[in-house]
Amino acid sequence: MCGIVGAIAQRPVAAILLEGLRRLEYRGYDSAGIAVLDVDRHIERVRTLGKVARLREEVEAQPVPGTLGVAHTRWATHGEPATRNAHPHVCRDRCVLVHNGIIENYETLRREQAAAGHRFTSETDTEVVVHAVYDELAAGHGLTEAVRRASRRLEGAYALGVIDASDPDRLVAARQGSPLVIGVGFGEHFIASDVFALLPVTHRFIFLEEGDIAELTRDQVRIWDADGHPVMRPVKESTVSADAAERGEYRHYMLKEIYEQPRAITDTLEGRLSGTRALPEAFGNQAEAIFVGVRAVTIVACGTSYHAGLVARYWMEALAGLPCQVEVASEYRYRRHVVPEGSLFVTISQSGETADTLAALRQAKAAGYATTLAICNVPESSLVRESDLVLLTRAGPEIGVASTKAFTTQLTALLLLTVVLGRYHALDEAGEARVVTLLRSLPVKLEQVLALDETIARLAEQFVERHHTLFLGRGEQYPIAMEGALKLKEISYIHAEAYPAGELKHGPLALIDEDMPVVAVAPNNALLEKLKSNLEEVRARGGQLFVFADQQVAMEEDDGVTILRLPQTDDLIDPLIFTVPLQLLAYHVAVLKGTDVDQPRNLAKSVTVE
Repeated sequence: MCGIVGAIAQRPVAAILLEGLRRLEYRGYDSAGIAVLDVDRHIERVRTLGKVARLREEVEAQPVPGTLGVAHTRWATHGEPATRNAHPHVCRDRCVLVHNGIIENYETLRREQAAAGHRFTSETDTEVVVHAVYDELAAGHGLTEAVRRASRRLEGAYALGVIDASDPDRLVAARQGSPLVIGVGFGEHFIASDVFALLPVTHRFIFLEEGDIAELTRDQVRIWDADGHPVMRPVKESTVSADAAERGEYRHYMLKEIYEQPRAITDTLEGRLSGTRALPEAFGNQAEAIFVGVRAVTIVACGTSYHAGLVARYWMEALAGLPCQVEVASEYRYRRHVVPEGSLFVTISQSGETADTLAALRQAKAAGYATTLAICNVPESSLVRESDLVLLTRAGPEIGVASTKAFTTQLTALLLLTVVLGRYHALDEAGEARVVTLLRSLPVKLEQVLALDETIARLAEQFVERHHTLFLGRGEQYPIAMEGALKLKEISYIHAEAYPAGELKHGPLALIDEDMPVVAVAPNNALLEKLKSNLEEVRARGGQLFVFADQQVAMEEDDGVTILRLPQTDDLIDPLIFTVPLQLLAYHVAVLKGTDVDQPRNLAKSVTVE
């Protein structure tokens, strides 16, 4: 969601800023802009609607030379997608600012500033910030102090990059609630929302903490904490290669990431299994002592990560014998809670910067949860830093907005957690050995599923002209049906819903006709016969069935019934196995419909605002 890139260097920065924006496209945006301070201290600004490629064309036609600049991709919150609302924002040809986040008290500040004579050229909440900084500069404060003073008046979340045209040797950054990283170079420094933006120019990064303000010059970086005290934040070396986030031979990032799932799961398991045992120390040095005392589990997440949590609830209660509740983070935040004694609070997030999930974690700490555990893909994220225990999913960069490998590695991590917790409660050695064996089998099983890609691509042709799709599943496959519906609606824009198959007769049957495709997930488990009865209800009403079934499921194709056979597997890992063909189905439907697969409309990869 939105992207910031900034640079202060001894070389022209426009190309660096534009490449940084290109690498942040996956976050989702509707406009882009760049502002550079030229040698005469004039602000050269270019803003466009649409893709970064269009901004690049405009810059090539209207060069913006200079060694200090900021750039931004905007995902509209306040104000429609329009050039006037695009960042960077400028106040009186002096102060230049880019902003991620939401300023909650912007209406109050806007009224005050308008009364003081400020003229507004956009409908954004961001513009009040650039006016506030300008007022502090006009009062005689230096840029760093001006940003500090202006920040004190802001309520909400923000990551800021600010330039003062009268001070060409300084770039100031501030972070509160939205991620911001500093790239460390030699004779040059950078800021960005994400390390991926800066990998072509540096692999050394400083991750700002909540409330930090940073001053960047060409030769040094100075940081102050939320209380105004100078602090030293560690410099971390990134091991991610500059081309790790490139598509390579694949047509889309999403397809690349679907195919990366066997390797991602292998990486997630590496060093976390020993023989027939799962290693509790994978979650942290104190994990074993903590897990012994866990008596209940609460899982909080958003979107796809929430679906992973729903699957984990079945595992936790069936294998570990622990009561488990799962909640959407945006709802959890706004209700009162009863915290069972010995509760483990688990958050799940790909980015580790999801605003609602972070807020839920902070609320849980105050509510009395015994321990917090983060399952996350980004080592230096806020969620990781603020949790007691951590398990990194090692999925690698996920660029496509529709999550794929992040989801399956989250499921893998949650099954690991279930096994470790179960050891101290309800899972014997034989049971643990069985789960570990199944975990080790996952990469090969997923390779077998990926071999069905061409078959699924042909199947997708039957969905292209449809406007609605119903997904059905039972037990732990119901969340997988939910995930399948989410993927289809996200990238193909076909309306899709998921239901527990047993709920058909309680309403959804009213939707069934020959124009409503019904996708069913049918593993060979204890609920199979129940599911078959539910599917007969669909057939009896003329519905078209598309069944993803285990090889051993006794079910035949017929008029109105299409069956895709998946490799024989075990019901414990069925959720991971059945996820992949649903991902491929959504992908191929979207490709056939010609939608923007990697950057679907109105969506952002990292939702860092409420």
